[in-house]
Amino acid sequence: MDDLIAEFLAETNEALAELDTALVDLERASEDSEILARIFRMVHSVKGTCGFLGLSRLEAVAHAAESLLGLYRDGDIPVTQDGITAVLAAIDTIRVIMAGLAETGAEPAGDDTALVAQLTAAAE
Repeated sequence: MDDLIAEFLAETNEALAELDTALVDLERASEDSEILARIFRMVHSVKGTCGFLGLSRLEAVAHAAESLLGLYRDGDIPVTQDGITAVLAAIDTIRVIMAGLAETGAEPAGDDTALVAQLTAAAE
């Protein structure tokens, strides 16, 4: 496995563990701008690295989650349970894709259209 991919997997798994905690915090305090900013930064970082590494499936899922989180962070729309559920689904999907990447060294095939649509709908 490529060293960059291995480093990405290690760093992203660490970020995802932090995201789990931050998302639980957000469910308790949905208007906390500091928590929202922290979650946004983590997802933004994952998305950016995916783009750099050419991991288009991961990038698409992270981008859709980042877009919704950006609206929450900026106060453009209120945080909703449906939105949090969609972000959690995105994090779960990112984990599944990363597991395939770790196992084979390549991004697994898959169709995330429904998830991206769910994230997009939550942003409207």
